[in-house]
Amino acid sequence: MAAGGGSPSIVEFFGGEDGYRCGYCRSDTGNISHGMWAHSMTVQDYQDLIDRGWRRSGKYVYKPIMNQTCCPQYTIRCRALHFQASKSHKKVLKKMLKFISKGDVSKVASEEEPMDSHIEDVATCDFAYKSESQVSQSDLTPLAVDQAERVENEDEDSGETKEEGNVQKVESDSVQIRADKDTPVPAEPSHSAKAVHAPPKPGKGADLSKPPCRKAKDIRKERKLQKLLQNQMGTAEGSQLQGDQTFLLQNSKPKTNQPKNIEDFVFVPLPDDAQHKLEFTRFLCDSPLEAEHAPNGPECGYGSFHQQYWLDGKIIAVGVIDILPYCVSSVYLYYDPDFSFLSLGVYSALREIAFTRQLCVKAPDLCFYYMGFYIHSCPKMRYKGQYRPSDLLCPETYVWTPIEQCLPLLERSKYSRFNQDGKAVDEGRLKELGRVRVLHKRTVMPYSVYKKRRKGPSDEASVQQYASLVGQTCSERMLLFRS
Repeated sequence: MAAGGGSPSIVEFFGGEDGYRCGYCRSDTGNISHGMWAHSMTVQDYQDLIDRGWRRSGKYVYKPIMNQTCCPQYTIRCRALHFQASKSHKKVLKKMLKFISKGDVSKVASEEEPMDSHIEDVATCDFAYKSESQVSQSDLTPLAVDQAERVENEDEDSGETKEEGNVQKVESDSVQIRADKDTPVPAEPSHSAKAVHAPPKPGKGADLSKPPCRKAKDIRKERKLQKLLQNQMGTAEGSQLQGDQTFLLQNSKPKTNQPKNIEDFVFVPLPDDAQHKLEFTRFLCDSPLEAEHAPNGPECGYGSFHQQYWLDGKIIAVGVIDILPYCVSSVYLYYDPDFSFLSLGVYSALREIAFTRQLCVKAPDLCFYYMGFYIHSCPKMRYKGQYRPSDLLCPETYVWTPIEQCLPLLERSKYSRFNQDGKAVDEGRLKELGRVRVLHKRTVMPYSVYKKRRKGPSDEASVQQYASLVGQTCSERMLLFRS
């Protein structure tokens, strides 16, 4: 987990009951989501938010209202350490290798996946989005200890201690994110549901109940060796010959369970006379996420990064990623359309999975690759489900469920609860509204104190909605700005 000593997250909550245009089904008012503006955010807070269905676009952080929106968007993650490239993925990797080494330009377009493999999902949607917050920076700076007024305990009836009743004064190093064993880790798939592989429909993929296909020449070779063994069984040297040929037979069998890894394609050394040179650079980029470093974290640290793809000295693509305590989260990709024949969307996603596996060597908790949202009701957005093994986030209990278990449910209904334990609830749900942290007039205080100090109509319903969506843990760490 990341350790940091920076400022706490500061957010403005906008709500979001109104409908907006959907870029997937073209509905004029069907896209419904909650939103908030992140003036600043720690990587741990954002990790916890995306594990509750939130996602950022720049500094705007939004969460679809899943049971109301026209095209439900389910958070999807790939288990990067166990990822195996599909046939179509390998075609893209081989196509890039051929182009770099030989200058070969394949004329065959990808039929399996779209070019824009993981371009920002919200780019095709409109929602309650503010291009910039109207709050001044001075209002967002908490008062230092020697400047802040002391607030007496105003919540005696609630039974809070004096420390809880008093306003907390925040300095730049007041928030600590520690690598404790007690720190909650991302929820794992529900143990109440066993993995179920539904039989595929005709034309929808391989039959998992049958053994994998083998090449005819491998089968012929094996039969020939078996026949040779039988013919030699009666000879004087039969026992020794049988042992040698058995060893040969065993090693001649194709290793169907050991396919090539993506690293075998991505990091393969190129010949000296390669036609092109592809290079990669990585830079920190501007975002609401505060850059952090930790002794047990990746060498590059946590935060938002630009991954630049340079071909013969010319930049052809830039991928934006967030490196978080438990994952690499793909934000978006933009590219030169002149190089669309290289399927840069798919290629960059595969490189980011390989990068996640590299980071995991130094930071073992960082072992997932988040691909944004999976939208089953929009066929062109189903390609993300081809990066296996992957999990979808249950929209009600926020536990991860293998996508194989989710697909039959989504075939029946575009909105579905994946956790099949009917008694299971959201473990991170709001339990104490009074403990929500508020930033009011540059002073940090629990909501129980702010509620008594506030003048004007009550905003309890809005604060309750915000805290329910971000969960108890984040609501106690992040600062909710109130004017």
